[in-house]
Amino acid sequence: MASVLKVDKLDPQSGTALEIGTSGDTVTVPSGVGLTLTDSTLLLPTTITSTTEVKTNKVSPATGTDFALGDSGDTFTVPSGATIVNSGTATGFGITAASFRPNVNPLIINGDMAIAQRTTSTASVTSGANWVTDRYSFNIGTAGTWTLTQEALTADEAFEDGFATAFKADNTTANGSLSAGSYIQFHQKIEAQNLQLLKSGESTAEKVTLAFWVKATKTGTNIIEIWVSDNSRAVSVAYTVDSTDTWEKKIIDIPADTAGTGIDNDNNAGWTVIWWMAAGTDTSSGTLRTAWASNAVSADRAVGQVNNADSDSNNFHITGVQLEVGEYTSSTIPPFQHESYGDNLQRCLRYYLQNDLQVSLTVYQDGSVYLHGNVYFPTAMRAAPSATLTFSAGAGTIVSSGAGNTGTLSSQISVNMNAAGGRVTCATQKWDAEL
Repeated sequence: MASVLKVDKLDPQSGTALEIGTSGDTVTVPSGVGLTLTDSTLLLPTTITSTTEVKTNKVSPATGTDFALGDSGDTFTVPSGATIVNSGTATGFGITAASFRPNVNPLIINGDMAIAQRTTSTASVTSGANWVTDRYSFNIGTAGTWTLTQEALTADEAFEDGFATAFKADNTTANGSLSAGSYIQFHQKIEAQNLQLLKSGESTAEKVTLAFWVKATKTGTNIIEIWVSDNSRAVSVAYTVDSTDTWEKKIIDIPADTAGTGIDNDNNAGWTVIWWMAAGTDTSSGTLRTAWASNAVSADRAVGQVNNADSDSNNFHITGVQLEVGEYTSSTIPPFQHESYGDNLQRCLRYYLQNDLQVSLTVYQDGSVYLHGNVYFPTAMRAAPSATLTFSAGAGTIVSSGAGNTGTLSSQISVNMNAAGGRVTCATQKWDAEL
């Protein structure tokens, strides 16, 4: 029968060391019992196996400078509300430089497709550059007829990931036999001075990851192309739409561009990020250009691209676009940077401003009159914008009108009219500084 020995203090018979048990023995500290050290050091065996809670202010290695906490495959839980304070250099926690974005604002503007100043829908699209969601252009040539909309999302995977809007292209007249020069490109141009952190052209150039949600009726291979306007360099990467009419998140790794002359530090176009939707043989009959190249062959741009225009049942939807510095996977990609609507709009206004607020000028005399008014932009525009102004006169005849002395911060509105008294109104202002 085991005995119970109760004492207040144990001292060694000689010297300063006290041994409890011998090799092979097990010393059990019952649950709920506290072990308190006062100005002493407790030397523990190399391995401690216990479910008993141990509280201490410091754990130091028995020898050397390295301390191993657990074994490979072990899981350590930091309870809610607990804080790990790093007073030195912490490694091994999955915290690396890649975990922290070098850019404050997203490199892609309006990635959630929330801003659509020009219109929320346009139909009968067959050619040219067409705009619905801000900063994105739908470029098409001989590839069917389309209706473009800013789509409201109410269900499914992209919506569940936090996206309430998307860009949608709906084919209404198919083209199943593309001509050599046929194409559809959905793209955004990024201002060059915003891309200096990529260090393009240097040996230290950064890899980049493009992520987005896509839903397409047509399954198969699609092409992402990055085009650099400053040095005519480009690279293409293929991705696959696996399931028809299903939201899928795609992660695209863009290699670092360590050659070339880099990207100019100015307010012109740096990168053009292109989502190909259709490509004739002029741009798809070669070998896909998967490495950066200068003055590359056009036939290598979109090799393997499926024809999203081959049926009037086809739709193509996209949202949640993000461009991250560094190489990521689906499990490591940083979360999408959701901006407030106001912040998102403010960044879009640098490139395009549409103002339906009426500006009225009153005429108090008859005869030829020149009227001038000033417009101040809510943010500095990328460059002096072109203006499209709509005027109407309550009385008299407008001889000429337009904008003058236009800069990045303001412009002057001018009207020359034969007045008979009354009011002239500028009903719509469109200021365009897009790349």
